[in-house]
Amino acid sequence: MTSNSLKLISVLLLGFVCLRAEGTCSVDQCTDPTRCVLSEDQKSCKCAAGFYSSRCDRSAQIKVMCGRDYMSIRATEDFFLYHKVALEALRLPNASCHARREVIGQTAYFMFRVSKEKYLACGGKPLRKNTTHLLYSLAVQTEPQVTGNIIRDPLVKMDFTCIYPYVRRVSLPFPVRPISSETVLQIGEMDATIQMLLYADHTFAKAYAATPTIELRDKVYVEVAVTEPADYFLLRVNDCWATQSPQPNSTGLLHSLIRNGCVDDHTVSFLGPDEGRPGSNGGSAAVRYSFDMFRFTSDPPELYLHCSVQLCELDDQQSCTPSCSAISKREAVREYPSQGLLSYGPIRIEMPDRVQSNILTTVVLPVAAVWTLCFFLTVLISVAKAGSRKITKPEAL
Repeated sequence: MTSNSLKLISVLLLGFVCLRAEGTCSVDQCTDPTRCVLSEDQKSCKCAAGFYSSRCDRSAQIKVMCGRDYMSIRATEDFFLYHKVALEALRLPNASCHARREVIGQTAYFMFRVSKEKYLACGGKPLRKNTTHLLYSLAVQTEPQVTGNIIRDPLVKMDFTCIYPYVRRVSLPFPVRPISSETVLQIGEMDATIQMLLYADHTFAKAYAATPTIELRDKVYVEVAVTEPADYFLLRVNDCWATQSPQPNSTGLLHSLIRNGCVDDHTVSFLGPDEGRPGSNGGSAAVRYSFDMFRFTSDPPELYLHCSVQLCELDDQQSCTPSCSAISKREAVREYPSQGLLSYGPIRIEMPDRVQSNILTTVVLPVAAVWTLCFFLTVLISVAKAGSRKITKPEAL
């Protein structure tokens, strides 16, 4: 399933509400079929789900909210008072789970809020699960007011369902050279997939499809993003560092690029989604940054990139925004259950010809040739002088 369709399901079905309430409405006022439903004989009518009053022109403002670890539903207090339903009469299937009154702005609501831990205890229906989603379903209903052996008050019942994306990670029986790095974080019953890619240039249009080879001082463009579910979390990159070995906790050579969400290498820049504009860390579901290519002092000329990340809810941007002042930069980031680690590599460094061979060709060999020539000339001169002395020596009498 694509990320777009996943987003659509999350948005539309989180607001699904089924409401049944017998209200009183006037037939001659029932002109809008979206708010008022006429009987087949058109002699009676009832308000459509979510509307009330004799004209069916008032909305109950029913809202379902599906948080990471809770579900809630609320409706305006006037809706229940119109149907003569007291706060104490509202309950979930388990009568011990009652509603509460809450004022938001200047409007009073009756509200239920149930954590996932208490979902079954409050009478939630058995959890339904398929390969892509988890479904939580609850029903809000009124406690019947019995008078003698009869019930006269109408029944108000609201069924609501929260649907969460559920992504399974499938592993391969053989290793794959990490052209991209991917990890899956479990948030409650929901899995979030995060991917780290290297791109060829600042447009972030073409990711490397093979092990990249990059020249020293060239820009390296990195993107870390939540790929599924889309637009459901904020992403923050806590730390990024490079090692010479695939292990992120290697005891060998290490170079830090980002620490506690802040720049730790002067060549690092956070980039925005628009070309050429600066970006931020923790403000969206993707983080882009660049740095200048380098190499370690020892061979081999390659490195591995590692990044630790954390997820935040969309309304929790404060926790995702790093504080990069000189005082707080080195402070430890508080632990979150939604943290993960990504590794990418190897990234190979394109090296020029060996310095030693250049020196040998341009310096050592010419100097050696000169010294050799000088040596032979010296020998020849010495031999010539010795011969000359032997020829001119006078014979003895």
